[in-house]
Amino acid sequence: MSILSLKSFAEINEKIKQRRAVVVTAEEIAEIVAEKGTAQAAKEVDVVTTGTFGPMCSSGVWLNFGHSEPPIRMTKVWLNDVPAYAGVAAVDAYLGATELTESGSLEYGGAHVIEELIAGKQVKLRAISYGTDCYPRTEIATYISKEIINEAYLFNPRNAYQNYGAAANRSDRTIHTYMGTLLPNCGNVNYSTSGALSPLINDPYLRTIGIGTRIFLGGTQGYVAWHGTQHNPSRPRGENGLPFQNAASLALIGDLKQMSTQFIRAAVMEGYGVSMFVGVGIPIPILDEEMVRYAAVCNRDIYTNIYDYSVPSRSRPVLAKVSYETLQSGTVVLEGRKVPTAPLSSMKTARAIASTLKQWIADGQFLLSEPVAPLPTTASPQNLEIVGGA
Repeated sequence: MSILSLKSFAEINEKIKQRRAVVVTAEEIAEIVAEKGTAQAAKEVDVVTTGTFGPMCSSGVWLNFGHSEPPIRMTKVWLNDVPAYAGVAAVDAYLGATELTESGSLEYGGAHVIEELIAGKQVKLRAISYGTDCYPRTEIATYISKEIINEAYLFNPRNAYQNYGAAANRSDRTIHTYMGTLLPNCGNVNYSTSGALSPLINDPYLRTIGIGTRIFLGGTQGYVAWHGTQHNPSRPRGENGLPFQNAASLALIGDLKQMSTQFIRAAVMEGYGVSMFVGVGIPIPILDEEMVRYAAVCNRDIYTNIYDYSVPSRSRPVLAKVSYETLQSGTVVLEGRKVPTAPLSSMKTARAIASTLKQWIADGQFLLSEPVAPLPTTASPQNLEIVGGA
């Protein structure tokens, strides 16, 4: 069935330039649709803004330190004693958010260094080399900050998952996971999403989000660079097009020097290690009625699976399927009894992101970018396993 387009990206951008665009958040569009219906909402609203702020482990930053005198070809690099990968060029390195300090502590890592760089703090740089004729120096120790290095840009291989499974623990012992501490005998359920505000929930078939989409990332403008690692949009979906677990994902890029610690924060998961809270907001252009229906989805209509994280397997058993309205209520019925629920993500910050993006667009400071290429709608092979030998 063909979809009758009401507006184009170019037409919406022209209205943004003239400050005539009608911009609302994903929570506000649901109220408008309830009052006026999808057809009228599609005519009146131009852009719906989204937001999410939660732990996104697959994140990191590319850094270029600039050359010393005499120069060094850095082969091993540490930032505040956290190893960074330097196997690319003389003074380039990639620092992963979950990389831990050499001291062995589970409470300090790459995410903390990234947050400190964004905050304008000095970070200790130590590097060694084997020495060459063109790069004779074999070691260096100094301090850097975002003001004195050449480049610092966030490049996150997997962010903004489209839905995500909730976590419980059916075993008789407490376990520590990237989904937080899970109490024995299904003593709690943790989840991580902003639900109806979450970007890819509002565009489930990736009609308007693709390579080159301009977004809110960490407090500044960023872009969708590619599909995220483990991108799997072919997961089972409900009648409303929404998956019941992690499905599509995005690779994102943006200028770390322009970011804010309000929207990029280091996180420590007890007994597990370090992660990083990343703020992402994506504008959804209302091209037609179908986009309104997607954007007006409510938490009562978004479902996710609760998985048993005590099973260390790719096929964890599903304990229940619940709506985000239920999860956000604070309790869920699991195996015949009420169990407390808790979010790892922050709804307060997600709303701040959606509101900030709304204001940028309304003020004419943020234009929409039409994707230069679509994201894949099928998944990479999901059955590959790494098999170790003796």
